[in-house]
Amino acid sequence: MRVEPEDIGFSFRSLAGEVSTAHRHPRAMTGGVPTILRELYRRRLAESENHREMGWLAGNGTFHSNIPEAADLVVAVVYSIFGVCSLVGNTILLYVSYNKKMLLKPAEFFIINLAVSDLGMTLSLYPLAVTSSIYHRWLYGKTVCLVYAFCGVLFGICSLTTLTILSTVCCLKVCYPLYGNRFSPDHGRILIACAWAYALVFACSPLAHWGAYGPEPYGTACCIDWQRSNWDGVARSYTVALFLCCYILPCCVITSAYSQILVTVRESRRAVEQHVSQQTRMGNVQTTIVKLSVAVCIGFFAAWSPYALVSMWAAFGHMDSIPPMAFAIPAVLAKSSTLYNPLVCLLLKPNFRHLLSKDLHSLHRACVFQCRCVRRLSE
Repeated sequence: MRVEPEDIGFSFRSLAGEVSTAHRHPRAMTGGVPTILRELYRRRLAESENHREMGWLAGNGTFHSNIPEAADLVVAVVYSIFGVCSLVGNTILLYVSYNKKMLLKPAEFFIINLAVSDLGMTLSLYPLAVTSSIYHRWLYGKTVCLVYAFCGVLFGICSLTTLTILSTVCCLKVCYPLYGNRFSPDHGRILIACAWAYALVFACSPLAHWGAYGPEPYGTACCIDWQRSNWDGVARSYTVALFLCCYILPCCVITSAYSQILVTVRESRRAVEQHVSQQTRMGNVQTTIVKLSVAVCIGFFAAWSPYALVSMWAAFGHMDSIPPMAFAIPAVLAKSSTLYNPLVCLLLKPNFRHLLSKDLHSLHRACVFQCRCVRRLSE
């Protein structure tokens, strides 16, 4: 939450009064007027922080939005659309996976885990964000704010980690089949547990006072307390660790993995150019892999890059110079990751798409049969 002049009682009139008082006490003038001004500003800022903390501790966790009401309504509409699409997409993905549970490949366990974490983010964040945006303020108090922020960090990092592991497993299977073919369901379960443990470490750290949770600067959601990381060295170290371990590292791994996949696929295509039938089959596989690679990379960078850059701006820049909308828009983009992940899997994976089409056809036949039965009974 940005500190405004009216929030800390800072005005030139009040400062002038205190400076004139200081003039009447020579001992207070030893540092000169600039020193007095800095000291008075520091004192008022500290008082503002104390008042805000006292309000939090008293349970007064309702705070107002710092963006225009029209922008809040737009955010609410966008969140509503994203939430419904994410709920439907991830539910369908889990339904299709359940129907083919006996045919699941070990690498597809990560797609299921991705759907679970995205669904968790959808159910825990979207309803609170939508209602708060509609009412132009956070409605749910301090405790729910902390839970909201915890869930956002936990599910968000788990999704990022799962995408990173999935890219590595795909790279092993395509580029190093000798090792990739040894990948078993037990390996998949262990790596999924590691993804949740990794996310849990970063989600629990602010609760252990490495970093802090608090309201977003735009005022209708909660996440990492970016304002604290601007002046607190411990909170800043957490922000830097989060940036390096949960953005830079996944970026490097995902980019490297899918780059190797594309290079390997291109070399394989050249190796079978003389065999037309194999070339056609390999071309289809290549097309699918290229689409998946490009979609995952674009989705990852589009969703998380703005938020990561703004977090570093908040940690090392001047917080007062960052407009609240600079936090609101990246937050919307980051939450959109819950939407594109199921779309990538359902639209670009042929086996998932085939099973979904088969299930929809069966559902259509069942509905038609039910309608005919009802019509005959009514006659």
